[in-house]
Amino acid sequence: MPNKATGAQAGQLLTPLPPEMRRVLGHFCTGVAVITAHDGQRPLGFTCQSVTSVSLDPPYISFCPAITSSSWPLIRQVGTVCVNILSEQQDPLCAQFAVRGSDKFAGVIWLPGANGAPALEGVLASIEADVEFEHAAGDHTIVVARVTGLKAHEKRGPLLFYRGGYGGFDGGRHA
Repeated sequence: MPNKATGAQAGQLLTPLPPEMRRVLGHFCTGVAVITAHDGQRPLGFTCQSVTSVSLDPPYISFCPAITSSSWPLIRQVGTVCVNILSEQQDPLCAQFAVRGSDKFAGVIWLPGANGAPALEGVLASIEADVEFEHAAGDHTIVVARVTGLKAHEKRGPLLFYRGGYGGFDGGRHA
């Protein structure tokens, strides 16, 4: 019997076209981060949902900026970043850093991290890192960065992205 939402028969796979990729992979709940740097003149940043731990030894993380990002080429030139993992009340901040061509830091409270990259106030965690590798991957770039410092705020909850929307996590089954 066909699935009314997708038109696919039971057990049949969908063709991985962009709308289907977005819809199906949207079923994977992710955190949301703002990647920041400072070029000596101004703070730079963009919203990113594809952040992951890669290795504990050496300490690597990865994130994936879109190739259409106007912020990533500027941040790449700096070479040091702060990955600001957003907390559950920061969905307006997520939206602010996702807009192209605006003053993304307007009204945002931040302090320079040890590497100079902006550490945003109120985040769930901050990870400072040095960009080491890049790999072209379709419409995104896979960036691998060596972690140089990190901290977490244990009392805050995460901002989560799931099926096109944002929300929090109550942690009931986590405790």
